[in-house]
Order: sequence, then C-alpha cells, then structure tokens
Amino acid sequence: MFLAKVIGSVVSTQKCSRFHGMKLLLIQPYIHKESRLQPSGSSVVAVDSVGAGIGECVLFTQGSSARLTTATKEAPVDAVIVGIVDTVEVGGAIVEKP
Repeated sequence: MFLAKVIGSVVSTQKCSRFHGMKLLLIQPYIHKESRLQPSGSSVVAVDSVGAGIGECVLFTQGSSARLTTATKEAPVDAVIVGIVDTVEVGGAIVEKP
C-alpha cells in the first residue's frame, strides 16, 4: 500500500461497462523524506472505494490486489483508494502532510 494526495477527478463518459458507477480520482503518490511527505513520481488514476475528496491524503494499492475490494471485483482496475489517512507517525512524531 502507498500514500498519496487526491489532486483531481477524472470523468470518462465512454468506458468499459465494468467501470460504470465507479468514481475515478487523480492521485499524486508521496514518499517520506526529510521528516515530510513529499510528492514522488507520476500521478495515478485510481478508483475511489471510500468516498475520498480532493486535497485528502489517502491510502491506495496497485496491481492485482486493487481488484480485491468489493467495489473493484471483476473490473480491470490497477489502482484503488482503500482509506482516508488522518495522521502519519514516524519515530513517534507526526509527519506533516503537504
């Protein structure tokens, strides 16, 4: 699993029928560096299974495990948001979220 920030939404009117009803969000993965969470790598489109919103820090998973949620079962999904993060603690200190 990975941490990311929701930076936008994706609207697709023409799509695979198995995507109908799924909310798609654009997320920016984070890494922990210099006591902060910092953007890392390219943005990712992920299915939202928890009701996340723009600006929130989220927990997401990729690959075959992304198809194991009830929202994504049987769909050709490579990334899914599985949690909304309240806090991140490293070494006893709360890490600032950008």
